[in-house]
Amino acid sequence: MLTRPRHEQSVARQVLVLQLIVVLVLVVTALALATYDARNDIRASARDEAVSVARAVARSPVVREAMATSEPTALLQPYAEAVRVDTGVDFVVVMDRDRTRWSHPNEEQLGKAFIGNLGGAPGGEVYTEEYVGTLGPSIRAIVPVFGPSSASDTNNGSPVVALVAVGITLTQLDDLLVDEFTDIVVAAAVVLIVGIVGAWLIARRLRRQTHGMGEREITRMYEYYSAVLHAVREGLLLIDLDGRVQLVNDEARRLLSLPDDVVGRSLDDLGLPPALVEAASGERGADEVYVTGEHVLVASSSAAFWDGREVGAVVTLRDHTELQAVTGELDTVRGLTESLRAQTHEAANRLHTVVSLIEIGRTEEAIDFVTDELKVAQMLTDRVVGAVGDPVVAALLLGKSAEAAERGISLTVTGELPASSVAVGSPRDLVTVLGNLVDNAIDAVAGTADRRIVVHLEGSPDHTRLVVGDSGPGLTPEEAAHALERGWTTKADAGDAHGVGLALVSQVARRLDGGVRVGRSELGGAEMVVVLGREPEPETAAVPS
Repeated sequence: MLTRPRHEQSVARQVLVLQLIVVLVLVVTALALATYDARNDIRASARDEAVSVARAVARSPVVREAMATSEPTALLQPYAEAVRVDTGVDFVVVMDRDRTRWSHPNEEQLGKAFIGNLGGAPGGEVYTEEYVGTLGPSIRAIVPVFGPSSASDTNNGSPVVALVAVGITLTQLDDLLVDEFTDIVVAAAVVLIVGIVGAWLIARRLRRQTHGMGEREITRMYEYYSAVLHAVREGLLLIDLDGRVQLVNDEARRLLSLPDDVVGRSLDDLGLPPALVEAASGERGADEVYVTGEHVLVASSSAAFWDGREVGAVVTLRDHTELQAVTGELDTVRGLTESLRAQTHEAANRLHTVVSLIEIGRTEEAIDFVTDELKVAQMLTDRVVGAVGDPVVAALLLGKSAEAAERGISLTVTGELPASSVAVGSPRDLVTVLGNLVDNAIDAVAGTADRRIVVHLEGSPDHTRLVVGDSGPGLTPEEAAHALERGWTTKADAGDAHGVGLALVSQVARRLDGGVRVGRSELGGAEMVVVLGREPEPETAAVPS
């Protein structure tokens, strides 16, 4: 089990910290931008308000009436103060063109020169600025007052007779900004709290999904697990509850000839043997033999659990192709040994018979008996060896013939399979095919009254044809359709050791570009036809015109 390095925080905690930092930065940035925008809005609004008040004062009849008197201050000072109080601005100053003040919030400033820039106001334009005057920094608007011939505050050729300056101090604007800033801070605090809660919920979910591990631990686990998966000599498949492949290593890809995009695909779409698909996605088992196109596999399937719940199945595969071939050869040798034992027992009986005949003085009958037995044995040997050029295959058939004779079964070999003409199939392949077919035929006729088996051999440089027929009960069409499947058998004591022979025969035939046909023998039982290599198409006779 991997241990977390000291001082390494979990991925979930690191993500939580990063999310909190991001949320905090975003909220502070938004707060600063909102404050800056509010400040600009307040100042723009103050500038517009100052212009509006200044224009209203410039159009007022009181201003025109006061300018017609010798003392404009007497009328303009109370009027300007009333406007200032009503509109909330900080000062309303009406002045002569030479900057002499006729009104001011501070009466000590009356008659003194206006401080600040006038811009284009003396020429009939509206001028605004931010300036530090007698009342402190302020935003002010300066509007011209036109002569009596002008009906509006625009320059229509009338002379400018006076100026009106209206201002709002920045202190008042800052107070307004503080009020808005409080609302902005409250909104930012709500957003920050929502962001923190969301980040905590995301981190909590991530902690469950990563099991509280740190990034180096996850990286190290991935590297170790990947190295182990690719290094093991057994195939490994991880199947989820929906029967889809979630993990596969290189050995499993090789054994099952899986495509590169196998992860995420269903087992049913991979062309695997139905029995293997059923075992992988259904019942669990250990060390069961399955035959694929090119391999004999031993598969074990077990349920995979996490936190007490089943998440799928783990299937391990071992390649037993070579072992199965060696086992087949061992079975052949064992069969030959049993045949030799039976022949030794029979030879001993015959030798005792000859000795007894000689002891009682029946020498001629003893010689005739020995001669007849030698002829029968030699005829069998000559027939098999003459038909089969390969010594391994000939030894197999001789052993099977002796085994069949011991069990009261007639085994006949027909046709010819000379070694010089056989180009398809090694002796091992032929032993696998013939051994399994003959064994099945012997088992099929063992319980019948008519016990006959015929083995027919054909060989050419392009193909090898092996036919084994028997006089047993045969196979129904339904049984013939499943005869080549792994695990199918007609034996009453079927187990893991049965149902593999014909599947191996089919595998050898497919590997050598051939095939297997199941039919009805002329003897009345089943007939198995195995072709190794491509069988030539029958020639069609020409129809005379």
